[in-house]
Amino acid sequence: MLAVVAAAGCKDSSATSAPPGSSASAEAPDEIKEVVLPGVDTSAMTPRERREFSRLTTELYAPCANVPVPVATCVLDKRPCGTCAQAAKFIARAVRAGAPSSDIEHAYKDRYDPSGVKTLPLSGSPSKGPEDAPVTVVEFADFECPHCRAAVPMIDAVLAAHPDKIRLVYKFVSLRMHTHAEPAARAAWAAAQQGKFWEMEHLLFERQEHLEEGDLERYAQMLKLDIPRWRADMQSSAASDRMAEDRKLEDDLKLVGTPTVYVNGREVNFEADESIEDRVSSELGVAPAPAASASAAPSASAAPSASAAPAPGAKH
Repeated sequence: MLAVVAAAGCKDSSATSAPPGSSASAEAPDEIKEVVLPGVDTSAMTPRERREFSRLTTELYAPCANVPVPVATCVLDKRPCGTCAQAAKFIARAVRAGAPSSDIEHAYKDRYDPSGVKTLPLSGSPSKGPEDAPVTVVEFADFECPHCRAAVPMIDAVLAAHPDKIRLVYKFVSLRMHTHAEPAARAAWAAAQQGKFWEMEHLLFERQEHLEEGDLERYAQMLKLDIPRWRADMQSSAASDRMAEDRKLEDDLKLVGTPTVYVNGREVNFEADESIEDRVSSELGVAPAPAASASAAPSASAAPSASAAPAPGAKH
């Protein structure tokens, strides 16, 4: 989250006053032309904040690599970059929060610089949605993590809000403190070999307190899987390879907890109160869907069972 830092220090008035016979206005910097962008509300800003917003939007470049113009120009000219308006709103929020310019510029680069996009391998991982969808969501989750369980309805709502616009890809995480995580992951991977990954994924999260070996087999029976084949796939070298590949990717990305979600190669910052819907709608260049936004921070009662933990934000 951008920090709000107060301007500090008493200044010697003689240091800033103009010497006799000189003009203070002659040494003042060029006046910054105020920028007014459609869809970006700056009415509550102070004059200083408007100047800062105007300066930043005319100096920071648009978030699309193929649109080499400042954010303000991108919005005003309606350039083909769906995230320009969202970038301008991002700057406006940071300015209103009182963040220093250097912090805003750093945060903007982290969020929008095209060079910050990660290329994530997708082949071989469970997925749903069109392969050529404009938005790819990659979820790293642990079946024993309560925060991951809380993320399931969020992701379901986002998928429902943007049909045929999203490809969802699942990456297996098995945190060391979760003894049932890897057997559950293997159970889900084996179900995927019979076309039932997402059904098993939902069952495992809904019944997160019951992930013993007998429970896993009962879920496979509920899904009418070929049980001997499912058992063999769970213990196969192919399953081990999938777990190892995802573990290496997690190490390469330096993941610190679950859930971790990437949207078009950028990590969603849950700790800054950003939702998956915010990021997806930004990538699509549309307003956030109310239903999906409403699910961004579910209470414990909205989770599949009474013992569900809070929404993603605190890494588990």
